[in-house]
Amino acid sequence: MPPAFPERAAWGTAQSLRAWQQQALELYFGGSGGRSPGEHSGTDGQQPGPRDFLTVATPGAGKTTFALRLARELLERRIIAAITIVCPTEHLKRQWAESAARVGIKINPEYQNGDGPVGKDFHGVAVTYATVAARPALHRNRTESRKSLVIFDEVHHAGDGLSWGDAVREAFEPATRRLALSGTPFRTDINPIPFVRYEEGPDGIKRSQADYTYGYGPALADGVVRPVIFLAYAGEMRWRTRAGDEITATLGEPLTQDQTAQAWRAALDPKGDWIKQVIAAADRRLTELRRVIPDAGGLVIATDHETARAYAKMLRAVTGQGATIVLSDDPTASKKIKAFSETDDRWMVAVRMVSEGVDIPRLCVGVYATSTSTPLFFAQAIGRFVRARKRGETASVFLPSVPTLMGHAAELEEERDHVLDRPVREDGLDDDLLAEANRRQDTPDVGEELPFETVEASATFDRVLYDGGEFGMQAQPGSAEEEEFLGIPGLLEPEQVTQLLRKRQADQIASERRRKTGDPRADRTAAEDLHALRKELNGLVNAWNHRTGQPQGVIHSQLRTACGGPPVPQASAEEIRKRIGKIREWAAKRA
Repeated sequence: MPPAFPERAAWGTAQSLRAWQQQALELYFGGSGGRSPGEHSGTDGQQPGPRDFLTVATPGAGKTTFALRLARELLERRIIAAITIVCPTEHLKRQWAESAARVGIKINPEYQNGDGPVGKDFHGVAVTYATVAARPALHRNRTESRKSLVIFDEVHHAGDGLSWGDAVREAFEPATRRLALSGTPFRTDINPIPFVRYEEGPDGIKRSQADYTYGYGPALADGVVRPVIFLAYAGEMRWRTRAGDEITATLGEPLTQDQTAQAWRAALDPKGDWIKQVIAAADRRLTELRRVIPDAGGLVIATDHETARAYAKMLRAVTGQGATIVLSDDPTASKKIKAFSETDDRWMVAVRMVSEGVDIPRLCVGVYATSTSTPLFFAQAIGRFVRARKRGETASVFLPSVPTLMGHAAELEEERDHVLDRPVREDGLDDDLLAEANRRQDTPDVGEELPFETVEASATFDRVLYDGGEFGMQAQPGSAEEEEFLGIPGLLEPEQVTQLLRKRQADQIASERRRKTGDPRADRTAAEDLHALRKELNGLVNAWNHRTGQPQGVIHSQLRTACGGPPVPQASAEEIRKRIGKIREWAAKRA
């Protein structure tokens, strides 16, 4: 299981491991990893390495390779005699077994609770968290019968409800070794994750502590993952409520939480034009990438089965080719995913099935057409597109211009720990917890409690988000301005992407200025100044959001009310300066 770029592993066993994997192995067998000496001895106190080890590595970095190499070492040193791999889904069990077979480890992915002892032909089994929760005592007996290594794939799933956590703790407490893996931000709830170490910080809050971390930023610098370009689309939405009232709102402008939810829902509605226009734009982007990545594929992540089928019909109309549809209740879903990964077909449409852990390295274009908005799900979804196979490959993800998603995209490189408890405010009202409780993050349909009928939904290219920056101005689908961003070359180094985006934004603003003033001399530094002002304002709004708990859209709306002017994408430099001054004034008064 060689790395994508062995020449970038500057030391260690470069032919078989990436540098970070080698470093993590050396830390495991020779370092303390932040735990006490007792926690780092084997069951007999003599064997090297810790009993528990948490590795957090960005999706696409190679957690599976690291885990299986560690398992191989432990088997060869006779520290363990059996392996149990715990996965979130049935598909991932088979994927783990296939990867293990390539390094000489035989894992049974078909093991069920009623099967009894594991056959001598296998080193161990792969099971789901749900399977363990159904009969924890059975798995405890298995774990006690032989010196076992337990690998927890995406360990945050062990916190899915107290019953799951309790079951995992009961089943695997006797394990000789436990390796926990995660590639995404930890949970937003406060359910403790079994076998994860929490430490109290200076603020009195307990947070999870990883023994080894390899984030998206370092992985991008090492060429292990692709840079991700986010293309956000706004647009005007019109819908009819149950009472018969027609409401119009513009996605991308400051809206109330209910308005945002309903406008978002209207955008994703197959009856409107927004999703059709975005899918068509995504397919044009895929065509550009396939000029240099011939087998590049695209994935539309849908909210539910009905919309997934409707999106597949749209793709056939756009491309003239059928799309692979993967549904969560389809018994052949794993086979479909595997078949798609081995072909050069253009598009797959899926509901959740490929949100986590599924390895399709040729995926380069995504359409985030789901209403699920948790940081965890978003990071898992984006993780499907970041796996790099050669230098310079880029990934492009199309999404609605919704504040929640814009925030997740801007914070892609942030590393998060699991917060076990939260500060209590003096007034007893925790705005963050209230907002969390009111946000329907994992429901099949945002705004489902407010039924309505979509009347009209049209898309507008809003902006590009990359490396924490925003580029571009609003443009109509199919326009030359939009094509400037859709036509970005498919093979670029990360710094080249930034340079090209800056240039195209400057050209776009200069062209707009010439059109409005008739002056052929466009000062490109003005474009750069405007971009810097927008970035400064968005940073201040984000900070005010964390300080007050108010949604970012509400803060922008309050600034517009106080200072006047259009939404930020259309605001002049002077109008943005006024808003920056106003929010600084608010901060000074609050202080």
